[in-house]
Amino acid sequence: MFDIQEELKKLPDKPGVYLMKDSNGEIIYVGKAVVLKNRVRQYFQSSSNHTPKVRAMVSRIKEFEYIVTDTELEALILECNLIKKYRPKFNILLKDDKSYPYIKVTMNEEFPRILMTRRVEKDGAKYFGPYTSVFAVKNTIELIKKLFPIKTCNKVFTKDGKKQRPCLNYHIHQCLGPCQGDVNKEEYRALMNDICGFLGGKQEEIVKRLENEMIKASENMEFEKAAALRDKIASLRHIAQKQKVVTNAMSDQDVIAFSKDPTDSCVQVFFIRGGKLIGREHFIFEGVGEVSDKELMTSFIKQFYSAAAYVPSEIVLQEDIDEMEIIERWLSSKREAKVHIKVPRRGEKLKLVEMVSQNALIALNQFKENIRNQEKMAKEGMEKLKEILQLDEIPHRIEAYDISNTGSTEIVASMVVFEGGHPEKKEYRRFKIKSLNSQNDYASMQEVVYRRFNHARKEKEENTSQTKFSRFPQLILVDGGLGHVNSVLAVLEDMDISIPVAGMVKDDHHRTRGLVTREKEVDLSKDLNLLRFITAIQDEAHRFAIEYNRKLVQKRYKGSELDNIEGIGPKKKKALLKHFGSIKNIKKANVDDLEAVEGISPALAKKIFEYFNGGSNI
Repeated sequence: MFDIQEELKKLPDKPGVYLMKDSNGEIIYVGKAVVLKNRVRQYFQSSSNHTPKVRAMVSRIKEFEYIVTDTELEALILECNLIKKYRPKFNILLKDDKSYPYIKVTMNEEFPRILMTRRVEKDGAKYFGPYTSVFAVKNTIELIKKLFPIKTCNKVFTKDGKKQRPCLNYHIHQCLGPCQGDVNKEEYRALMNDICGFLGGKQEEIVKRLENEMIKASENMEFEKAAALRDKIASLRHIAQKQKVVTNAMSDQDVIAFSKDPTDSCVQVFFIRGGKLIGREHFIFEGVGEVSDKELMTSFIKQFYSAAAYVPSEIVLQEDIDEMEIIERWLSSKREAKVHIKVPRRGEKLKLVEMVSQNALIALNQFKENIRNQEKMAKEGMEKLKEILQLDEIPHRIEAYDISNTGSTEIVASMVVFEGGHPEKKEYRRFKIKSLNSQNDYASMQEVVYRRFNHARKEKEENTSQTKFSRFPQLILVDGGLGHVNSVLAVLEDMDISIPVAGMVKDDHHRTRGLVTREKEVDLSKDLNLLRFITAIQDEAHRFAIEYNRKLVQKRYKGSELDNIEGIGPKKKKALLKHFGSIKNIKKANVDDLEAVEGISPALAKKIFEYFNGGSNI
């Protein structure tokens, strides 16, 4: 039996991290202390000075444990890692714990490439970002490829200078052709330095140089070259105008500010690189209205930068944070260079913080409006479902099912759950269909529904503490028509389970148009709110099924023996696996069988056969 008062007496007079646990042993809070003995004892003293949130947490603490560290900095790093690992209920948590995309220029290679990555490594390459939109990164890379004739392939060129067959880009003058030896390493790297300058916001320097080249080409009567340079200059100037200059400082900065109301908060980050705003992101924190500004900002900084791939040289904040000096040391160690945290009181940086705060307020108001609209849609949606489907009660819990497959392989099903009209992702389940080796949506749907309710029956019989399937829905929705509905109802009737079932029917353009039951079909086109509600459920079931299917497909296609055969790329590998179903079946195939696959030539079919069989066509 854990005696809190006795354990408090044993706390050491050292820095470290403490973990608070509830009656189930679940970690509900992680904190850091300069002196563990003093900090942990404060929770169990007079509660008059505690916030309502702290009082609620303390009432649930049944035990605690702690980890002693040598320094406060070690405690800070450990605290960040444990919060990220356990995501305790009473810590302020970032919902969007994600890595941002960067543009990587592989200057560590002889003939560099440009690509997107989410990891910043010390590998000699140059990185630009972070960007908040993958779409923006891809567009930027595509634009660079149009403006600069660089290689887009992954070919590695050997030092012996052996020429390789050029691709289409070379023939249409969109690549200088290092594979042909038409450009030396120094010339190519000079071009890549221009690209780095472009990404770093130094378009004007490049424009001036290109203007000189254009004038020179014109004087030499190379009018076609001069026209191409003119078009390139126009594109670069257009891009330069789109990047807003927000500060005279040329250093990299993150500017962080927030807006709060009595219940929720929004923290906004502006990413400024080389004096220009390249992106922004906001984070909503629900139910933290009573949290102090300092606590909010401190928690955000710790979590945001513990997952960040890049730390700028300067972080500008709206509010002071706790442990600023120790956090500066931590961030400097991550960056491997000095990081300055500043809270401006006047001047240009204060105006910048105020602008970010205004954007945070706009984002918070938009979030509130979306919540109100979603609540209204969910409430009306459930009430109208009860009415039009003539249910005995409002369907507070709805389960929706969808099937996804790749031909005859990777047949999977999704079960998504909406409670109170909102997705309850902890209740989602996914299934890999076991009884079929060919496409059959009706049989697949029957298998998954049987397995779902059979799991529930076993949990009840075994009286287990696990309740993954025990809660039944008031309504089942399936992606499909009357055939799908009848298939599911047949399984439920065999299992003596009475739950209403409706099919979510789509039109010829694959858009939700209605609901179908055994008794009737309901057109939803005249009820926009209900149509949106059902569409949201159907889209979520489809997304979850497709996501699982793609994961299995990627796992299947990744790293097969086919990669060792010259002439087989991702497209042909996919075609072979789709046609035969497995590597095992490909090994059994003869040359004629292999030729039957789309894209496989007689010569390649022979090469595949010889690879697996040593040369004799049986």
